[in-house]
Amino acid sequence: MEPLGVSIPLISVIPFVLMLLSIALFPLFMNHFWEKNKNKLVIAIILSVPVIIFMLASNLSKELFDTLVFDYVPFIILLGSLFTITGGIYLTGDIEAKPSINTAFLGIGAILASFMGTTGAAMLLIRPVIQTNKERTFKEHTILFFIGIVANCGGLLTPLGDPPLFMMYLRGAPFTWFFNLSFEWFVTNGLLLLIYFFIDSYYYKKEPLSSKRRDIEYIKPLKIHGKLNFVWLAGVVLAVAFLNEHYLPFIKQNEFYRFIREAVIFIMGGLSILFTTKLVRESNNFTWEPIKEVAYLFLGIFITMVPCLLYLETNAHSLGVNTPVQFYYYTGLLSSFLDNTPTAVTFHSLALGLGQTSGKIVAEIGEELLRAISIGAVFFGSMTYIGNGPNFMVKAVAEENNIKMPSFFSYIFKFSLIILLPIFVIVQLLFV
Repeated sequence: MEPLGVSIPLISVIPFVLMLLSIALFPLFMNHFWEKNKNKLVIAIILSVPVIIFMLASNLSKELFDTLVFDYVPFIILLGSLFTITGGIYLTGDIEAKPSINTAFLGIGAILASFMGTTGAAMLLIRPVIQTNKERTFKEHTILFFIGIVANCGGLLTPLGDPPLFMMYLRGAPFTWFFNLSFEWFVTNGLLLLIYFFIDSYYYKKEPLSSKRRDIEYIKPLKIHGKLNFVWLAGVVLAVAFLNEHYLPFIKQNEFYRFIREAVIFIMGGLSILFTTKLVRESNNFTWEPIKEVAYLFLGIFITMVPCLLYLETNAHSLGVNTPVQFYYYTGLLSSFLDNTPTAVTFHSLALGLGQTSGKIVAEIGEELLRAISIGAVFFGSMTYIGNGPNFMVKAVAEENNIKMPSFFSYIFKFSLIILLPIFVIVQLLFV
């Protein structure tokens, strides 16, 4: 049903398209301009202004208000708190870089990604992984699989794992529903780890004896600094899991009661700042710039996507996308080249417009469609450097440590198309 009887013109989605194209193309062609956060904010504001004018003129101010207050604010509070807390955990050490140990590193990262977020797990583990492999000659493949597993595919089991899932959680998917994706998580990460183990074993055999000798000589036990932050992290997990209308029915009485959860999450982040030493954060190269970048970009995304979501809801039946397989691949395709969070929200709105009432309904859409959207957004975010936020961050840290990484298109041809895509097709054939 069209909101307030207003027809949403297709031209109103142009600012949203331009916003996503800015995120996809500026890092590739105007990187010097794009690396400054203030420029990102300027672009976000410029593209948001016509949308705000259109929404106000069309009596759609409530839709805009609800999106900013009940989507954007919780989204930024969660990501900001996770970023703050995980930035206070510092892992040091240098253990032997054998294939079994490297595979275990990535496997642990896959588990952590679902409970501390793909960004948190990636930033916690990437430097120890690099440190462990610094004596190795061949390391590029390890970083590629790290992006695939830790920065993306590992984050499927909870709304904390990846922002697209949190957006589905905000739309009504229970915290525990995402555990239903355990088989998809296990098959995908299991295959990636198995393939990685054989590839790393191959390269390990090619390592010069001098490299292996140095690797054994410079062993330093792993040590965790800032352990108290795991308490604050547990607080965030419990807040997201239990401070919602599924467990606190009174929240339904007033939509602003849901901010009890956000208040607790915000407090957990504040406690992390209060009780984490400055030295630990400095050792982690912690700055506020990455979360500022997220806040600026997603302000533009959340504002400009409102007309797009309304358009999809009111025109869903005429677009011809209505099966789980279509939702899986279309969500995946756009998540590969645009940010996977707005992609997931967009296809949720499309599913909402289909008006499904039969079968099991989760987050107001058919469960099978929600499954396809969630899996497609999380997994396919690994197909390019720009599919998910941590991807570029991992690449940057690797290059800071003199690890030569593939270019944007080389990453796709050397890794995504030959390793990731076949696995994602298997997942579709088995589960979607």
